[in-house]
Amino acid sequence: MNSKGLKQTAILFIVLVVPVIGYFLLKTGTNHYKALPIYGEKQTEQVEVDGKSRIDTIYHQIGSFSFQNQNNETINDRALAGKIKIVNFFFTTCQTICPKMATQMERVQKRVQTIDEITLLSFTVNPEKDDVKALASYAKAHNAISGKWNMLTGPKKEIYELARRSYLVTALEGDGGPDDFIHTEMVVLVDPQNRIRGYYDGTSEKAVDSLIDDIKVLVKEEISPKQKK
Repeated sequence: MNSKGLKQTAILFIVLVVPVIGYFLLKTGTNHYKALPIYGEKQTEQVEVDGKSRIDTIYHQIGSFSFQNQNNETINDRALAGKIKIVNFFFTTCQTICPKMATQMERVQKRVQTIDEITLLSFTVNPEKDDVKALASYAKAHNAISGKWNMLTGPKKEIYELARRSYLVTALEGDGGPDDFIHTEMVVLVDPQNRIRGYYDGTSEKAVDSLIDDIKVLVKEEISPKQKK
């Protein structure tokens, strides 16, 4: 075959075969093109495995919690163990960023509602007013699916400690007292090991599109290997 024929064959291969291979890898192969970061401080420790010493990395993890949801059910970290969590902080009477975040959380819920290993958590930052009844009304208004999207209330100090020390959604110090207030648009992606894997502007459709894409990556990383076993 002359050089002209070889060139034509190469072009035909690129046009017809390469897209098919790429599609196959995207649908069935292991994701090699993107790895999600792990946020928060990390530490290292020396451990012994099979008589050999090695260095392990210990990543920041979400702490334990126990609050009431819109159905007056107790939701705690133990009940959510092994799940991917999509988390935000809001209050029901907010008229600025919270309605936009709720709309975007609805979008996320719609995309993940058939995946049992994923849950949505919305913590109120105004628990004095956002009791179970208020959360139930808000959940209904935003089509929250029971068991899929939990809106949570409880002691303010505990919620604020969780927001600051675990989810790291604000750098501002506070004690969870009457004059303390957290108001953030951040949505947090948490993996089954309770490690933070992403932060997103919950008022931005484009940012939430990125969240949805990253959820797919995390599902492939965390869930697909388990299903193959």
